[in-house]
Amino acid sequence: MPFLILSILIQAAFVIHVLKTGRNTTWIWVLVMLPMAGVIAYLVLEILPELNQSRSAKNARRTVREALNPNRDIHQATQELSRSNNVENSMRMADECVKRGLYHEAKTLYEKCLQGVHQDDPELMFGLARCQFALNLFEPTKETLDQLIEKNPDFKNQDAHLLYARTLAALQQVKEAYHEYETLYQYYSGPEATFYFALFLKDQSQVEKANVLFNEILDKSKTLGKHYKATHKQLLKQAKLEVS
Repeated sequence: MPFLILSILIQAAFVIHVLKTGRNTTWIWVLVMLPMAGVIAYLVLEILPELNQSRSAKNARRTVREALNPNRDIHQATQELSRSNNVENSMRMADECVKRGLYHEAKTLYEKCLQGVHQDDPELMFGLARCQFALNLFEPTKETLDQLIEKNPDFKNQDAHLLYARTLAALQQVKEAYHEYETLYQYYSGPEATFYFALFLKDQSQVEKANVLFNEILDKSKTLGKHYKATHKQLLKQAKLEVS
């Protein structure tokens, strides 16, 4: 009897899944007429392939792959660049260098790409600015980002905006940095802008305001799922340390 009840519940759940996801209604008849075989067939043919293509599944595969062969991606990028020294391959190689903290090498690659028809490419300019900032070249970072906006006024990128605010703060342009952080705080989708805004306020001796923002980050993380906490694990840890 318990098995029969469980079987009916599984059938009902799968039928609801068919209706909610807009799949072929033939599956309903298969699930009803062939309880066990239908459930297995639906699981294998519909649900598992969908899970295999999900972001979490892709991230898990990437994590395992990198753990087994951490240099696989940069080796591939090196091989492709040696076969064809074009902008696309150079950009991929630069991105791999950034992931590994090789900012000097990445900076050289981005600078090489910013020529000809690609001299005002916003993604390349942003990549260069990230490297300049990581190398503590704050004046050149600001120049690159100013040129990026001048040449690409329609370019919208929250991470580039955050980098600009952090650059202004590093250059001690306090009023300008405060304005940019206030704007970022209103729309930035992750906790990074709030975190760096809080650090900025703390540097300006506005500790109470900074702690409000740090606690806001921590409180928000409690209402969100495991994926959010895993993605921002290091930042959440730092925010906790700031208010402890």
